[in-house]
Amino acid sequence: LKVKIGSGIIILASKADSKAFLLAAVTKDLTGRFKAGELIKRLAPIIGGKGGGTGDMAQAGGNLPEKLDEALKAVYKTVKEVDGK
Repeated sequence: LKVKIGSGIIILASKADSKAFLLAAVTKDLTGRFKAGELIKRLAPIIGGKGGGTGDMAQAGGNLPEKLDEALKAVYKTVKEVDGK
């Protein structure tokens, strides 16, 4: 997906059984401005979990799959907050 979009931030969400999962990816040209790990650290509590990763890729897991929509709705706000640092 990173190759396909060229430049940007990708947030993927999924659920399996009673677990929620988030994945953040940041294209190399934006890692100076945005860190995938920072985005995930801010989004993971919404799904009742924790996460981490590197500047360009991070993941989180939680036990509140019903909150995935809320986490995805928080992405734009979270990106703006991280960018304001």
